[in-house]
Amino acid sequence: MITNGFPFIAFLLCFAASVFLLQEKTRSRFFTVVPPLVIIYFGAMLMSTMGVWQLSAEGSKTGAGLARIALKNALLPSMIFLMLLKCDIRILFKLGPKLLIAFFSATLSIMAGFVVAFMLCKDALAENAWQTFGALAGSWIGGTPNMVAIQQALGLSDAGMGYTLLIDSVNYSIWVMLLLFFISNAGIAGWFNRFNRADVQAVKAVSERLDKSDITGCRKEATFLDLFGLLALAFGTGALFTWVSGFLPKTSFLNSTIWLISFATLAGIIGGMTGLRHVPGARRLSNIMLYTMVALIAANADFQELVQAPAYIAAGFVILAVHLLVMLLLAKLFKLDLFTCCIASCANIGGVASAPIIAGAYDDSLVPVGVIMGMAGAIVGNGGGLLVAKMLSLLV
Repeated sequence: MITNGFPFIAFLLCFAASVFLLQEKTRSRFFTVVPPLVIIYFGAMLMSTMGVWQLSAEGSKTGAGLARIALKNALLPSMIFLMLLKCDIRILFKLGPKLLIAFFSATLSIMAGFVVAFMLCKDALAENAWQTFGALAGSWIGGTPNMVAIQQALGLSDAGMGYTLLIDSVNYSIWVMLLLFFISNAGIAGWFNRFNRADVQAVKAVSERLDKSDITGCRKEATFLDLFGLLALAFGTGALFTWVSGFLPKTSFLNSTIWLISFATLAGIIGGMTGLRHVPGARRLSNIMLYTMVALIAANADFQELVQAPAYIAAGFVILAVHLLVMLLLAKLFKLDLFTCCIASCANIGGVASAPIIAGAYDDSLVPVGVIMGMAGAIVGNGGGLLVAKMLSLLV
């Protein structure tokens, strides 16, 4: 049993890295069905259940428990800051009004879905379901980093995070498959666009306006100074914001972690409008921090606490059903084409990793549209998730 801090952290890092090594070496289709993120979380959760490490003993934290808390607190603001450095908010205005309307329509419909699902299913869910849904909203509006940030801000239990990842894996996978089916079926797309009287050429015009350099940056390979400088800047700003947030006013909902996330988000958005967005390596570093955070969260969870999994999965389908219904109504109102609706939905629920895939399945030239809309989700994900959590907390 591991009780010391350094062996505990080293073991988790080796485990997380081995998952990606296995994916790289095998190229197995298994990883397209079960993403590495899910394997890392439930793998660490299984080891925690089996007692591979001990985080607390006799009412106090062990060295491993203290190391886990310290590393999580250090990584959170740094991860958010680095994640947003590649999101230049000014590029969003190049998408044009219809794509922006579609994106925020998807966002609002997903938020409405969470409210409806919570009201219908809350009696079958755990008492902290509003926190679980808040974290999931962060993911389904932005992405996994937003989900982790919201979990920390709300103080969601690590077992509750298991429900979040369960819905995010099962329901999300089915939804993306449906979107791929819709967008690759010419007959469905043609009927949908004719019914809504949509202008299908408008989206391609947007793609032509997007400069490829807006997305890719100037250089591909990160140098030693790039990585060292980004790490120093990320941890430096994270330490500064942690210190400042301790002096700010608190309420029953607004705590130090929410202040910290807000500052890190704002700093990342500002940094994304400067030359920092062209420095390579930020995405890779933020992903390393993300997967480390996921492993650390799962390390304190227990499979025995996931007793209400079917109810949460059912609630996830209710959220998606409301989202679909509202998007169909708004598509008719604003004359949106099928591609615009599908990419807006995936940019929210799937994030920057999945939206380009949906775009590419329709037309390779539209991949930049998927990337930019996915970035938009990363920017608004923290705020959207916290807003959903606040609304649901009032319904408890």
